Amino acid sequence: MALAKILTLCEFKVYYRFLILSKLNPFFVQLFYFMSISSLGFFVLLALKPRSAADSFRPRNLDLFFTSISAATVSSMLTVEMEVLSNSQLLILALLMFTGGEVFTSMFGLFIKQFTLKKSQRKVASVNSDVLSSPNPSCNLEETELSTIVIVPPQNGKIDHESFDLWYLKYSSIKYLAYVVLGYLLIVHIFGITMVFLYLIIITSAREVLNNKDLKLLTFSIFTTVSTFASCGFIPTNENMMIFSKNSGLLLILIPQVLLGNTLFPSFLRFSIWVLGKLNVKKEESNYLLMKSWEIKYLHLLPSLHSSLLVPSVFGFILVQFILFGSMEWSSEALSGLNSYQKIIGSLFQCVNTRHTGETIVDLSIISPAILVLFVVMMYLPPYTSFLPIKDDEDHVRDPEITSKIMRSKKMGNKYMENYIFSQLSYLAIFIILVCITERRRIKEDPLNFSVLNIAIEVISAYGNVGFTTGYSCKRQINPSDHCQDKWYGFAGRWSDEGKIILIVVMLFGRLKKFNMSGGKAWKLL
Repeated sequence: MALAKILTLCEFKVYYRFLILSKLNPFFVQLFYFMSISSLGFFVLLALKPRSAADSFRPRNLDLFFTSISAATVSSMLTVEMEVLSNSQLLILALLMFTGGEVFTSMFGLFIKQFTLKKSQRKVASVNSDVLSSPNPSCNLEETELSTIVIVPPQNGKIDHESFDLWYLKYSSIKYLAYVVLGYLLIVHIFGITMVFLYLIIITSAREVLNNKDLKLLTFSIFTTVSTFASCGFIPTNENMMIFSKNSGLLLILIPQVLLGNTLFPSFLRFSIWVLGKLNVKKEESNYLLMKSWEIKYLHLLPSLHSSLLVPSVFGFILVQFILFGSMEWSSEALSGLNSYQKIIGSLFQCVNTRHTGETIVDLSIISPAILVLFVVMMYLPPYTSFLPIKDDEDHVRDPEITSKIMRSKKMGNKYMENYIFSQLSYLAIFIILVCITERRRIKEDPLNFSVLNIAIEVISAYGNVGFTTGYSCKRQINPSDHCQDKWYGFAGRWSDEGKIILIVVMLFGRLKKFNMSGGKAWKLL
């Protein structure tokens, strides 16, 4: 029967209501979200005063907005010194990092899905009641996509209760998953803040660093834990973690938080669901999430095989970096002053942070170019990259019905637009070229600081939301200036306003790069 013949007036109202929601492009929704929290954070930072020691210096509005964007997109690119910011401003940045982190935003998306499905359930129940009360019911409704109602012809005039049960299981599983992620988020943060705070109380050397800088222990613990788990990389000290390079215990506390909030999040999330299922906590929902993860369409709930192979992949990348970094930098200036144990822990911490947190114990400007290139590659790789063979949509192949639904959901308009989307490497090349254009005068006058390699590292670091930077050194100037002063902020802090605006776009684009993972397929290299 044709769709036009089975649409009743009440059904059309339900369909129209949820069709509007389904038409919202997730890319623009998240872009609006990040711009909103960044703008709100900027105005709050602007209203708050900097530290009393820095009353003579107040950051420019563009630099404050840049910092707000950097925190919200968890990029940790700096154009102001961290110790200029007051305690209240640091807490605002911590809030921006928390709400901008991938785990929080994905959890927020799950709660929106659950709420939308609940609203659609009420509408469907209302329509089904009308249909059942009619002497000649003409249709029923089945929900298959988020916020979208699909009209399905009834079979023998009866409502398909089995399909409704499956639909409700999916709804309850999404709700359950949202609370699992919320619990995961809270437990890691509470445990991390407690461990960092206790370390600072027990270890005198670490506590004295903060006392000398007039930083509160609790603020540092909250800020550092939130930043580390969100994969941002901001640290309240100007020197980032370089000043704590000898505090191996603190580095060991932070390393698990880096992995739990980023590259190993899917594996530990799936493991948490499995453990809860074994403990008979929502066992039916747990089994559904583990067996039909593709139905939920939650990016971080990977299929079983991919989630399992992700673990050796992550540690494999860390091992490669650790071997190369240790072999080339062991006796270098970057690790000078550290004993063997501190060098091992420091090197491990540095290699873990390349994907994609960005906290550092070394000055990147003095390490070998080969290691810099290796770090650039690690920064570019998406967090769930696996070098072990995994077939695309392997779980979908097992279920032809799911595959059929996915294929039908692809609209011709989307396919048409995909032909004009470039690959990620293409966009990076464009951004680097644009920065080279805006900074062309400085490239000519100060080629050692404004080298193309340093610019590329800064752009790729912003795109990967990492925060690594080579910085700027007055000693590298070919024509030294008496007015030049070394500052503890990133290389981008020396860029023109146009260059900073381009980097803001890069940070936003990088934060939303998950929507462009398959771009550039229309281009064929023969």
